[in-house]
Amino acid sequence: MTPLETVNEFMRRFCTMDLDSACELVSDDVEYDNVPMGKNFGPDGIKTFAGNMNSSFDTVEFIVHREAATGDIVLNERTDRFVKGELTFDLLVAGVFEVNDAGLITLWRDYFDMGKVTEMFTALAG
Repeated sequence: MTPLETVNEFMRRFCTMDLDSACELVSDDVEYDNVPMGKNFGPDGIKTFAGNMNSSFDTVEFIVHREAATGDIVLNERTDRFVKGELTFDLLVAGVFEVNDAGLITLWRDYFDMGKVTEMFTALAG
């Protein structure tokens, strides 16, 4: 797979909430950086952080508006949609990925507005 195909397949698997399958596409030392929230490392870091977050929702969807790849770098502009019951939260995200020669993601960095995340979890808390 090309780096772009790897990232798109990773996001597809991630959104099915099958984090074990998604993490087959990351390196053992992957850096997962949610810029306003902090970094997680390794597949277990992704599974722990994302598992805790995803378990709060019925569905998660990444809607890619634009994407570009140069060499091993993939950039995307997307809306991450989180649904819980009748509540839908859309988070605008700019993502940066690096893919190594083995075809594994070594960096996943997302930029987004932390205020929107706080609003989302406040609404979920009722």
